[in-house]
This record gives sequence, C-alpha cells and structure tokens, in this order.
Amino acid sequence: MDERASDRSIDPDVMAREFVEHYCMTFNRNRAALGELYQEGSMLTFEGDKIQGAQAIVAKLASLPFQLHDIYNVDCCQDSDPQGGPQCGLLLSVSGAIQLAGENHQSKSMFSQMFILMPTHQGSYQVLNHIFRLFPLTAA
Repeated sequence: MDERASDRSIDPDVMAREFVEHYCMTFNRNRAALGELYQEGSMLTFEGDKIQGAQAIVAKLASLPFQLHDIYNVDCCQDSDPQGGPQCGLLLSVSGAIQLAGENHQSKSMFSQMFILMPTHQGSYQVLNHIFRLFPLTAA
C-alpha cells in the first residue's frame, strides 16, 4: 500500500479496494512478497488454524494450492478513535471464488476473508488480523 493511511481525505472504500487488488495480485504472482504486509504480531486464522508472525503467515500462504480468482465484494468500515484522535484502522470483508486443485474449470469454491488493517508510522497499512474461510461446493 502506498503512503495514504494518514490521509483522511481518501475514501476508505477506495483504499480497501486498492488493498484487495494489490493483495490478490501479489498472492497470485509472488506470495513471498506478502510478508511486507504483515508484522510479527500479525495473526492469520486460516480455516480455524491460528498462525502468528509474518514469516509463518507467508509460509502458510505459500503452501496453499490455489489462486484467488474472482472477488465479488469488498466492504470496508473505518475505525476511528472515539476521543477524536487519528484513524485507528480499517476492517475489510472480502468474498469471492477460487478454483481448488482437482476441481474442474467450471466449478469454483466460495471464500470469505476479513482483514484488520492498521496504519504504520510510515503512512501505509499493515495487516493486524486476517481471517480466511473456504466454503466448498456441495452436490445439489
């Protein structure tokens, strides 16, 4: 993400969409580069398994046998200090579809993920928490 976290004039929905586009492109092309979005205190909850720390999170993401394909929705809530202080972070909810290894090209599985993004001192965002849940297709 660029250095716009501290710019309150930027629409949080635009920031959320830009983050998700960047995240998905990086996930699909070079998962190791996702490490810059996480910190050692970051937590990924993937299908109920909790993984903490940038290095462990990237290792988990690198092991996944799919790419993020279709993003259907990105919703965002901006969190701010109730005392009137600076923006505290963004909560993103993302839904979409992926093709799992072994699925034919006509069928995809749905997924949902949430991110809590916190502004850094450098003016960008880092992922504090990331939750991913897969919803496999069921036979009709």
